[in-house]
Amino acid sequence: MDDALLLIAAAVIIIVVVSVAAKRFGIAAPVALVVVGLLVSLVPGVPTVALEPEWILIGVLPPLLYSAAVNMPTTDFRRDFGAIGALSVLLVIASAFASGAVIYWLLPDLSFASAVALGAVISPPDAVAATSIGKRLGLPSRLVTILEGEGLVNDATALVLMRTAIAATAGGISLGGALGDFAYAVVVAVVVGFVVGAVSVWGRSTVDDPVLTSLISFVVPFLAYIPAEELGASGVLAVVVTGLFTGSTSVKHLTPHDRMAERTNWRTISLILESGVFLLMGFQLMDLVGDVIDGGLSVGHAVLIGMAATVVLIAVRCVFVIPLMAWLRNRQDRSRDLLGRMDDFRERVDAAPDHPRKAQVERRLDRVEADAQFYTEQMLGWRGGAVIAWSGMRGVVTLAAAQSLPHSFPYRSELTLIAFTVAIVTLIGHGSTLPWLIRTLGVRGDDEARQREDYVRLVEELSRATLDALDSDALRRADGSRFSAEIVEQARKRALKADSRKFTKATEELSDELRQTLELQRMMAEARQEALLEARSKGTYRSSTIRRAQGFLDAQATRFGIVAE
Repeated sequence: MDDALLLIAAAVIIIVVVSVAAKRFGIAAPVALVVVGLLVSLVPGVPTVALEPEWILIGVLPPLLYSAAVNMPTTDFRRDFGAIGALSVLLVIASAFASGAVIYWLLPDLSFASAVALGAVISPPDAVAATSIGKRLGLPSRLVTILEGEGLVNDATALVLMRTAIAATAGGISLGGALGDFAYAVVVAVVVGFVVGAVSVWGRSTVDDPVLTSLISFVVPFLAYIPAEELGASGVLAVVVTGLFTGSTSVKHLTPHDRMAERTNWRTISLILESGVFLLMGFQLMDLVGDVIDGGLSVGHAVLIGMAATVVLIAVRCVFVIPLMAWLRNRQDRSRDLLGRMDDFRERVDAAPDHPRKAQVERRLDRVEADAQFYTEQMLGWRGGAVIAWSGMRGVVTLAAAQSLPHSFPYRSELTLIAFTVAIVTLIGHGSTLPWLIRTLGVRGDDEARQREDYVRLVEELSRATLDALDSDALRRADGSRFSAEIVEQARKRALKADSRKFTKATEELSDELRQTLELQRMMAEARQEALLEARSKGTYRSSTIRRAQGFLDAQATRFGIVAE
């Protein structure tokens, strides 16, 4: 027990030191952690770490995916769902069969289904390394969203495909049965994810304590993963759906205190889990080599096969991205044409002022126009396509799934080493060259001046919503009486600059003037929040602008003690 605690403490210290050093020297932290893990494992006297793969699949993967899904901008995810789906489903399947065919050819004693199972293991890229590099170098937010979205969904595709291929090794499944199992795994996972997300958000909204709501959030990924797996569905996909649902609805149902505490806690948990897996990957490499040697198999042969599979995976991804970018270009052209016809659409709506669904139609037009503007202004181009094609680093799922292959598999140790070879080669190879590629191609992030302009415009819109609420004839106190004109005027001038010490839940000790001030401040905050939710639903502003404004509102609400009743 003491040795285990010492190892955990040492791992945390290594993660902190390596992360700081990686940021200072401009290298990818996951790459550095793999190398450090390998070097530490070579130190005499360092104990062997034997971690069951199920602990990674069950204990690490769900919280990692949930954390990423909760912070995923759902509007951007919806807009690029086609590209994300193509990369995370079609590309994974194509990669699994292509690499599986090569492995089957090089290991003739292996059945084709077993080779496809290994191909599924090495097919899903891990978005952690790519996005950590991309965010540091300032990639466009749309490109980061596509890579993160791919990393969220492709794990589910790979694990379901691996499970189906393993079942096929026993000859007990047909093509139709495989497709049926795949569809069942997806549908049931989506249903479970929505149910768990809705119940967890509702339950947390009834708890008036940020510490307790954060505690509940820690078990939500497992509440989604375990039931879905027990039902024979994809637990990973259920976790992703739960995270997306929670992230999109938490603004309406959770308090600012809850959201700020959750963001901080999950950021810490994600850092520890992600970094720990990459550190473990390097740490276990020499033990895996020893297992292959002990089994009388060839380490060099396994490494060569891993290199060949890596080349195939890279080639398939590069080829796949070409039609994907052509499709995105076509979408941009269609969106530009649609923007040119928006005035005609709006004139038709205005020509029918008495239409019973006019408000809904106008709202739909606002959303369609915002989407078309997004596709037109944030086109990735061939440079962005090159970055997507070269962002094929493997990681957590490849590490865990390879070790979860059945012990009855022929060449199991060698297959595991092949998977590790693919993961390490892509992680170090792509990870060390991706920054150079981004700089060489001149891929730049979102226009900072445009982002500042959007933010100022959004803040002005929220301010107008606040003034409209103060000027409304419907402005009333909870008991139906009117606010003092002097209090309203003070609120108009001071906004949320009042002394936070005046805002306390002990309302019975406050004067009537301060009670009115507190109540009015809460109403103003609600008006701003409603305006922000409206802007978010329309998609008029970039997700980064919405996120920045939401963080500002949450910070103000926390500072002045404004909470939802």
